[in-house]
Amino acid sequence: MRVHERRNAAPGGFVKNGAADSAHMLNLRLALKQNNITGLQQQLLAVSTPGNAQYRQFLSKAEVEAMVAPSNESVAAVQAWLTKNNISSQTLSPAGDWIGINISVQQANTLMAAEFTNYTHSTTGLNAVRTLNYSIPSTLTEHLNFIHPTATSHAPVLIAPMPAKRKNKNKAAGTGTGTATTSSVTGCDPAAIDPTCLQNLYGIPTTSATQSTNTLAVSGFINEFANEADLASFITEFRTDLSATNATFTAASVDGGKNTQTLKLAGVEAGLDIQYTVGIASGVPTTFVSVGSNNADGVGGFLDIIQALLAEDSPPNVLTTSYGFNEEDFTVSVADTMCNAYAQLGARGTSIFFSSGDGGVAGNADTCDTFVPTFPSTCPYVTSVGSTTGIGPETAADFSSGGFSNFFGIPDYQADAVSTFLTANGNTNDGLFNSSGRAFPDLSAQGTNFQIFVEGQQTSVDGTSASSPLVAAMVSLLNDELIAAGQSPVGFMNPLIYSNADAFTDVTAGDNPGCGTNGFTAVAGFDPVTGMGTPLYASLRTALGL
Repeated sequence: MRVHERRNAAPGGFVKNGAADSAHMLNLRLALKQNNITGLQQQLLAVSTPGNAQYRQFLSKAEVEAMVAPSNESVAAVQAWLTKNNISSQTLSPAGDWIGINISVQQANTLMAAEFTNYTHSTTGLNAVRTLNYSIPSTLTEHLNFIHPTATSHAPVLIAPMPAKRKNKNKAAGTGTGTATTSSVTGCDPAAIDPTCLQNLYGIPTTSATQSTNTLAVSGFINEFANEADLASFITEFRTDLSATNATFTAASVDGGKNTQTLKLAGVEAGLDIQYTVGIASGVPTTFVSVGSNNADGVGGFLDIIQALLAEDSPPNVLTTSYGFNEEDFTVSVADTMCNAYAQLGARGTSIFFSSGDGGVAGNADTCDTFVPTFPSTCPYVTSVGSTTGIGPETAADFSSGGFSNFFGIPDYQADAVSTFLTANGNTNDGLFNSSGRAFPDLSAQGTNFQIFVEGQQTSVDGTSASSPLVAAMVSLLNDELIAAGQSPVGFMNPLIYSNADAFTDVTAGDNPGCGTNGFTAVAGFDPVTGMGTPLYASLRTALGL
């Protein structure tokens, strides 16, 4: 037996609460080695890079599965180990690279030379059963990536919309910039952002989409329910030009997820996401994907929604998610495997957007000595969205998380932009971040004072979780035009973003404080506060050849 993964301590906020009950049942998933993940990553970049001969020639479901399927040898070796220990398994993914087992704590401790323990989160009260290390037979190290949940994050640390005017909890005294209070954009009140303002600000068309095959998916977690009555109120107030058939959504379920319509259970996050996708992506078929709570650690749900979409013959063209974690709560192998799952979906033509987070350079950490990047924003195969505030001009929202990954290196598509920023940054914040890591966010958009309806009442929220669905809606409208013109959708967007700086309004003021510092400062060109800036719809049309 050889130690396969190890943590020195539980993730922040969790305290040890005694040995786990030996009879407690664990639903574990085993990630098998994928046979050609490097080839998949190369293909993703080829189909996503403007000027490449394969640009937007996306892979089929079968082609992707062939690249990530484990070898016959790996399947046989892992199954032999389980059979020897009288453990049955089931396949969890279309490609067979994930299998599941259901065993007791006593069995798991024996099987993996582990010590599963109860942990409790001091703030939320969430309970989790984890081990800080586990072992597998040395003969399996070339066949098995990891077993989950074991030594990775204990529970989700979520990005969520903030009540308007709430300050960055990690902001150092006397830092940050104010919000512009005037607007030169027709129909825009910076203190009350609505669809009309955003359409005028970014040039978003109001005409309804026409292509029924063009789909947009919204992730829903932790029993956040998208309420139809609240959406109707939102449309009545802000999009009276939309017909009833163009202002609805369908609900889908993963892991037993529900979308309860009791008004008092309407979720702020779910409401924000569905109101600003349906309310901006006029007429685009939109699905709210509710992920059940049986994956209480959050990571399982994040994996399962992607596997569910990969299992579809026609996955959505766009997926937006306004939830995330601190990168440090993961082991590298788990983060890497999750990132490669996003690469699979991207290779099939899906644009994946994640909110960058609402804690500045501190991410979602309560305390920090060094900057804390957020994941999945640091995955190089997703598009991370930060926030701006004010109009005329826009400035960085001080809560907008951004920085550099400690797990993933700088991808080629952003190498020049990041190098320019690091040169301008000089010695600022030396030693507090990994200057050789993947930088995020990739772009930004308005994220303060969004008007939404919750439980029948209009209210105002802030957060990068407002910016991500907004950008996703814009890209969905671009996809509608592309498909109507007989072309493929945008797909993984980052190479396009970094090679078309003129398709964005550069944001050059503001910072994202945290960890007792001013964080990073928005400057000309790319910066890890607002990325390449805010999108201009007409310029993106041009960049896409429309």
